[in-house]
Amino acid sequence: MEIEEWWPKLSPTTREWLADNNGDAVPPAIVDDIIRVAGPISADAWWFGESDASGFFFSDAGVDWIESVANDENP
Repeated sequence: MEIEEWWPKLSPTTREWLADNNGDAVPPAIVDDIIRVAGPISADAWWFGESDASGFFFSDAGVDWIESVANDENP
């Protein structure tokens, strides 16, 4: 599922955290909310960055998309 489809389905708290902490490692509770609305996160998704011991990260393009939405711009 594309980010444009699942973003509005996230809880407001999750959207706020992602906007306020854009580019940071995404904590498990936030990842769980994304999975709840979008299904399993695919490494093939354009917004997928990496996942390592410190957590999940959005790609640069994903970070840019979230920043645009957070600034009420058209991503």
